[in-house]
Amino acid sequence: MPRILVIEDEAAIRRVLVKILSEENPSYQVEEAEDGLVGIEKIKNEDYDLVLCDIKMPKMDGVEVLEAVKKIKPEVPMVMISGHGDLDTAVNTMKLGAFDYISKPPDLNRLLNTVRIALNSKELVVENKRLKKKVSKNYEMIGESEAISSIKGMIEKVAPTDARVLITGPNGTGKELVAHWLHQKSDRSKGSLIEVNCAAIPSELIESELFGHVKGAFTSAVKDRAGKFEAAHGGTIFLDEIGDMSLSAQAKVLRALQESRIQRVGSDKDIKVDVRVIAATNKDLKKEIEEGNFREDLYHRLAVILIKVPALNDRREDIPLLIEYFSEKISKEQGTAVKSFSAKAVKMLQEYDWTGNIRELRNVVERLIILGEKEVGEDDVKMFATK
Repeated sequence: MPRILVIEDEAAIRRVLVKILSEENPSYQVEEAEDGLVGIEKIKNEDYDLVLCDIKMPKMDGVEVLEAVKKIKPEVPMVMISGHGDLDTAVNTMKLGAFDYISKPPDLNRLLNTVRIALNSKELVVENKRLKKKVSKNYEMIGESEAISSIKGMIEKVAPTDARVLITGPNGTGKELVAHWLHQKSDRSKGSLIEVNCAAIPSELIESELFGHVKGAFTSAVKDRAGKFEAAHGGTIFLDEIGDMSLSAQAKVLRALQESRIQRVGSDKDIKVDVRVIAATNKDLKKEIEEGNFREDLYHRLAVILIKVPALNDRREDIPLLIEYFSEKISKEQGTAVKSFSAKAVKMLQEYDWTGNIRELRNVVERLIILGEKEVGEDDVKMFATK
């Protein structure tokens, strides 16, 4: 049942609006507020799907109400009601986030049409938020061990800043999850998170992939092409497996970090970029520096904040939670009932040598769900969890 709040200081107009809305759709639950202060209190304490608000009111005008509501509950659409002399102000409220404005006396068809569209927009906003939360669940960090709790605490401190982060740890430990959390909890979360696997791109193409190229820069460059740094403008770029990047590409990344500028391959034109850089590697970069494979100056630029993700063997207390999480997730993906794991099966998996870390654990849990009994027991683990 949609809830609508009418904020209007003139009682006669307020009653007319309530009557029109209630008669148009009996499912509308329409409430009144005689001024802006009362309206804001109601919005703070109640959930509304739409607010109709007069612009000229005593105590607090409609513009002030709009600004306050956008801070309290930004998802609630607000339709402003304007007198003839308030039209310029009404138009300006659109820039402040108002959904629309309606002139006095209200045209019945326009009013009802605007209300219907605004209520639909609220549903879309809520659905988008739900979907974003659903997407975020793909990058949940599962675990309550001291190591994971420490990483979560570090993310909470570091994410709101623009500090560069270097994430280290063995393959399969979830370094990309840390990168996603850093981005999603940052002020750049509305921008893009662009991921680049430096190990998967041939060394002769990595510079073009990162910085783009101009037509004719090399044989297959048939047109101008933007690179990943440009795509990440206003957001975050995640350079995974940066220890595998060529030295020439490292030099260009260093310049991008120092000057916030890049050049496309084959061009001498500078392009300004606003990008936060998060990098990850499974290599010991200090050893790579000693062997001449990695630039020390780039390392110090990247490693403003260091986050080390532990191997699964070093956080075995998290394995029961991970098994439960993967069991629910995989069963949902497979469209099957969630399988439980016996205490002995869980204990056996906790004692397993997880050289492939969380990635390997997920594969084993999936195998046991598909091939195991209704309750996965120790016999299933002995039969199907072997390497």
